[in-house]
Amino acid sequence: MEKNSVSHLMRTAQVTRNTLETQVSVTLNLDGNGRARLDSGVPFLDHMLDQIARHGLMDLDVSARGDLHIDAHHTVEDIGITLGQAFAQAIGDKKGVRRYGHAYVPLDEALSRVVLDLSGRPGLVFEVEFTRARIGEFDADLVREFFQGFVNHAGVTLHVDCLRGVNAHHQAETAFKAFGRALRMAVELDARMAGEMPSTKGSL
Repeated sequence: MEKNSVSHLMRTAQVTRNTLETQVSVTLNLDGNGRARLDSGVPFLDHMLDQIARHGLMDLDVSARGDLHIDAHHTVEDIGITLGQAFAQAIGDKKGVRRYGHAYVPLDEALSRVVLDLSGRPGLVFEVEFTRARIGEFDADLVREFFQGFVNHAGVTLHVDCLRGVNAHHQAETAFKAFGRALRMAVELDARMAGEMPSTKGSL
């Protein structure tokens, strides 16, 4: 069951997604100042979501309750899905946006590159070879699951490459920071486009 509300003027959205496994609520403002209120029940994910908000200059509220007694898989994936749904609503028809975004972000020895397209077509290329299977208590495989959930419901083509890194925490953090910065670039309104659709097809 989902409850959705959106304001295209403000480029905001609120989505609640309830299943037998998780209850997730996301509020997103694409034109915010990087403020985040996060309560996912997965501390490392909260840390990563904070990077998206801060570096994407988006206001992001996430509240989730999931079957963490099993593991964090459903919770992480469903937060990605719900954030993707909120993003798709908040971005609206995409007129006047830059559409494409990219960023390189280093953190000490680690370096990640993220390139994305608000194409309307979900696609993920995820080239991150984590040096450890777990980052503290967090399963590193769930980073991919988060991004897969996001692109499937946001309609975004996303390439995530960790170019180098030894510390798995750094690898993940550079990916999330670069994602936030690339997203910020892509959703930015381009004065030269002046409300035009950034596609020769006439729609995205």
